[in-house]
Amino acid sequence: MASLPIDTTKYTAIICAVPPAPRVANRETGQLRVDRDTGRTVFQVGLCLMSAGSADVVNVSVAGEPSGVQLGMPVHVRDLVATPWENDGRHGVAFRAAEILPFSAPSAPAPTGKGAGQ
Repeated sequence: MASLPIDTTKYTAIICAVPPAPRVANRETGQLRVDRDTGRTVFQVGLCLMSAGSADVVNVSVAGEPSGVQLGMPVHVRDLVATPWENDGRHGVAFRAAEILPFSAPSAPAPTGKGAGQ
């Protein structure tokens, strides 16, 4: 199924509700989940998405450890997407972001697809 982009500017605040933790790919061996594109460890962060009169907590995956993100901290989320999934009769929505930073930190520019130095 296709990923659906989420417009994070519509939220009045986005707060870290659960600090970043590495995602486990295999519970028996403890092997961590690795991003296919970057080879970086995938982390999960619980984010409270607040808008006028409501708040939802969602678990968001991101490649690489979100540096400086701590419990209760306002954060900036770049390129948040929701992907519906179904597996063995179970279904849900997986959330993924390109980057999660403390709100005061500058966001990195989006990749252009060119190699370094070009």
